[in-house]
Amino acid sequence: MQIIREMGDLALALREWRDARLTIALVPTMGALHAGHMALVDAARAKADRVVASIFVNPLQFGPSEDLDRYPRQESEDARLLEHHGCDLLWMPSAAQLYPPGYATTVSVSGVSERWDGAARPGHFAGVATVVAKLFTSVRPDMAFFGEKDFQQLAVIRRMTADLGLGVTIHGVATVRDADGLALSSRNAYLNADQRVQALALPRTLEEAADAILAGEAVQAVLDDAKGKLSDAGFSRIDYFALVDAATLEPLDAPLGDMRLIAAAVVGTTRLIDNIRVISGTV
Repeated sequence: MQIIREMGDLALALREWRDARLTIALVPTMGALHAGHMALVDAARAKADRVVASIFVNPLQFGPSEDLDRYPRQESEDARLLEHHGCDLLWMPSAAQLYPPGYATTVSVSGVSERWDGAARPGHFAGVATVVAKLFTSVRPDMAFFGEKDFQQLAVIRRMTADLGLGVTIHGVATVRDADGLALSSRNAYLNADQRVQALALPRTLEEAADAILAGEAVQAVLDDAKGKLSDAGFSRIDYFALVDAATLEPLDAPLGDMRLIAAAVVGTTRLIDNIRVISGTV
C-alpha cells in the first residue's frame, strides 16, 4: 500500500491507474478506524480495481466547542488495518494541502442539510461538503463509499455530488454494530464503562420505536416516549429523535414508504448518532 501526503505525489500515482483504465474507489475517513470503516473498504474493493482511503481530520466540520483537538488519531494502526483489507493507497494530506493560505471557498448544500444535525451543529455540513468536494476533485474517483450511520451526511454528499455534476457514484454501506447493538463510532472511545452501558439505550429505543410505529401507534406519541426512555437511561441531552422520509429527510407524522428513524443524543460528554430503516406497506 502506498502512503502519500503530498498532492503532487497523489496525482502521479493516480495517473498510472487512469492510463491503465482502472476504476478507482475513494473511502474518505477521519481516521481512528474500526470495523465500520473496513466494511467501506471491503465494499470498495468488491466494486473497483483500486481503492484509495483518505485520513484527514477536517477542521471545517468541527464547531468551536467540539472535539477537534482530542479527536482520536492513530495513523500507524490505521495504516496497518487498511493494508490488511487490501487498500491500495492511503492519502493523508495536511490542512495546508487542502486549505492553502488564502483559501476562501466553501460548499453549502441547502435542503437536506438544514434540519437535525444541521440545526444542532451549525456549519457542520458546509465543512463536510467542502472537504468531500476537495477530496473528489483531488482523487477524481469513479465511486466513493460512505457509512449509513451518518445518514444525513450521506444525503448531503449525494445532493452535492449530483448538483455539481462531479461524476462520482455514491455508495452507502449499512451501519456496522457491536454484538450488543451499539453502532461503531470512533467517538465510542470516549465512553467509560458505565456510559457504554447507557449508550445501548439508543439502538434499543430506535428498534422499539420502529416496532411501535409499524404496529399503528401514533408517531408523535412514539417519538415523545422514545425521548423519555433515553432521558431515563441517562442521556443528558437529546438533540433529535425523528421519523423522516429516507430521501428528503423531511419529518413524517405518519408512516409512508421508505423511512428512517434518526436520533442524536449525549451521554456523558459524548454525542452519539444512530438511525434505522423503517419500511411501511403504505405508499
